[in-house]
Amino acid sequence: MEATLIGGRVAVTDDSAHDFAAWVEPHLPAMTRFAARLVSAADRDDLVQDALLRAWRRWATYQAERGAPLPWLLAIVADQGRRGRRRSRPPAVSVHDPRQHTRLTPADLDLERAIATLSARQRTAVDLYYFVDLDVATIAAVMGCAPGTVKATLSQARARLHQLLGEGDHV
Repeated sequence: MEATLIGGRVAVTDDSAHDFAAWVEPHLPAMTRFAARLVSAADRDDLVQDALLRAWRRWATYQAERGAPLPWLLAIVADQGRRGRRRSRPPAVSVHDPRQHTRLTPADLDLERAIATLSARQRTAVDLYYFVDLDVATIAAVMGCAPGTVKATLSQARARLHQLLGEGDHV
């Protein structure tokens, strides 16, 4: 079976994999937005592709009673984003649509630079909350921690961003 990302949709070459494609398809926009926060635009689709392949290989281990598919899939994206050659963290182009081509303002660049100084845990929480638009409970599931930990992490990240950007700026 081969599952590939083509034009923002999952294409499969094995009829038995259509269930997987249907299962993962509603989560592709969030996976793509998160991948865009982790790697360059040129590597975004490769990261999603790698995550889809890993999800397909591990699909039998997914347990619905342990949580929804989205946190499981986003955790795979995060894990794949930390692996291999994807070590740099470029600024994202857009908050809502990573394929949208907009100019970053100086304020956007300042915010991206400030976010880049956060700890990996804080960046993940900020990316998932503000850029992927997930709720605290889902972020907790992705990060493998309690919702209170996510709230504390976001609070610490906001305080650090306020410190870096100034009280009235951006956050």
